[in-house]
Amino acid sequence: MSTTADQTTTGRSTPDGAVDRRPPELSPQALAAQIGAAVVGPAAEDVDARARFPHEAVDALREAGMLGALIPQAMGGLGWSLDTVAHAVTELAHHCSSAAMVFAMHQIQVACLVNHGGTERLIDLTERVASEGLLLASATTEVGIGGNVRQSSCAVERDHSEFRLVKHAPVISYGEYADAVLATARRSGESQPNDQVLVACRRQGLALEETSGWDALGFRGTCSLGFLLTASGDAGDILPDPYADISSQTMLPVSHILWSSLWFGMASAAADKARSFVQTAARKSPGTTPPNALRLAELTMVLEQFHDLVVVARSRYAAAVLDPDQTRSIGFAIAMNSLKVSASTLVVDVVQRALLICGMAGYSNGTPYSLGRLLRDSFGAQLMVNNDRIYANNAQLLLVHRNG
Repeated sequence: MSTTADQTTTGRSTPDGAVDRRPPELSPQALAAQIGAAVVGPAAEDVDARARFPHEAVDALREAGMLGALIPQAMGGLGWSLDTVAHAVTELAHHCSSAAMVFAMHQIQVACLVNHGGTERLIDLTERVASEGLLLASATTEVGIGGNVRQSSCAVERDHSEFRLVKHAPVISYGEYADAVLATARRSGESQPNDQVLVACRRQGLALEETSGWDALGFRGTCSLGFLLTASGDAGDILPDPYADISSQTMLPVSHILWSSLWFGMASAAADKARSFVQTAARKSPGTTPPNALRLAELTMVLEQFHDLVVVARSRYAAAVLDPDQTRSIGFAIAMNSLKVSASTLVVDVVQRALLICGMAGYSNGTPYSLGRLLRDSFGAQLMVNNDRIYANNAQLLLVHRNG
């Protein structure tokens, strides 16, 4: 991924040597914060109440070019680093968990195309994501396989330069709104379940037949329905790298980094409500410390630990991408799995602590301190690739892992 500098500076020089005093463009983080406050936040309650797609958020992100954030500038994208995108995800999550999750899931698929989409057709698709703001979704789970994304029962059928794929997907988040779905499948009908490829199923050759609805406790705006996916197209839309490599080098670590950044944004939003509640109480009784200020101090300590966990993981991935062997290592997989489990647990901890601080004002809907939506969304974090499955994977890896 591009490591192009993302911050603009004041005092830009013009060709004639004069200094351009026009206000600089917004930094990526400020841009995400502005979209979050102006567009994402005002729609969040309606998105949650109606379990509807956050179309205004996606439209605003598309207009800002942010759907192509991870795509190098040479391909028409913004050329942001993963760290910068992670900060943007955190900013959006302050305002709406569902909108931030759609953005994060899309960027995970973009990362796969950028890092592994080496065919002429896939390069063209990547450039179209940047130029047209195409939205990408993912279909990695399958009925009968459970949550094991490293196995498939469906298989790609090839006829010369064409492919056909039929997949029973228990969930494709925002699938009906996506311009393409990246789906896993066995390489061929003769392949083993773990011999997988990733296929870019474009809208013009894609049919999605709804098999289950979406009326969930949290993350309601992700519209994560189940579908029977039927796709056909040019075989050049099959990513050339084995899915095992795509998963270990890109999809798994990028998923866990962006998800953890999102959950940190949710936790920060809850902490902000708790802080505001305590400060308001303090202003009403000058000279006295509100009794729940101690809980706020404890919450802040946990939030700082959460922040450090996320930042260290981003740095670890940034270093590892320079050496593909590192991303294939057992130690790296354990670290990324541990990030997901820790972050998905901490977000619930922080939101619950905020609820105790705000009391009935946080428990009630319609107050400035309401935490119901954040609490419901936070419990979904542990179910996205169930933590028990990740613990089991780490247990297996630890049996053969050697330090050093």
